Amino acid sequence: MHSISRVWLYEQVARIGKAISSPKRLELIDLLAQGEKTVETLAKEARIDMRLASAHLKALREARLVQTRRDGKFIRYRLSGPEVAQLSRTLREVAEERLVELRLALDEMASCAEDLDAESRESLLAKARNGDVLVLDVRPAAEYEAGHLPFARSMPLAELRRRLAELPPGKEIVAYCRGPFCLMSDEAVRLLRRRGFAARRISEGVTEWQASGQLLEH
Repeated sequence: MHSISRVWLYEQVARIGKAISSPKRLELIDLLAQGEKTVETLAKEARIDMRLASAHLKALREARLVQTRRDGKFIRYRLSGPEVAQLSRTLREVAEERLVELRLALDEMASCAEDLDAESRESLLAKARNGDVLVLDVRPAAEYEAGHLPFARSMPLAELRRRLAELPPGKEIVAYCRGPFCLMSDEAVRLLRRRGFAARRISEGVTEWQASGQLLEH
């Protein structure tokens, strides 16, 4: 007879649930799905102080959801595997399906900047390949370098205003960022439209793109 009880087995699974029970830890997982980052960068992007970021990362690391590596004087964090990003995405999809409040909030976000999600990924990819649309990655440059949608051009939101002259006039622009909960692409679309560009967004980011079986460029 096995000495390991079913209760113990469920307790091990519950460790993962406990680790991701914090909204900020889920946000940190989404940020790390874009590429490895230092605790300083994560604290800044999640808008929390360093000590709190370190505490959240410690909890994620104890659950084996994140790993670290030393890079000179820095410690860089990364997800322990693609299944961690998939777990976060699946949890979000269940929440969107079951929580009316979340679904309404996402619908409101989408109404602020015309969404392209009705168009297939293959169709968007074909248009980008043919030069019919310009796909803009408005995430920080380091995230773009870690992996981006095919044919996408890096133009971080923080640089967009001063780099508008680099964009071809008259061409449709499709912006994307970190995924459905990210607002950078919305801000980019609003700015582009004010300046006379035909711009739309896709709510998907690299995690959703990969999950669909599509390849990223590096």
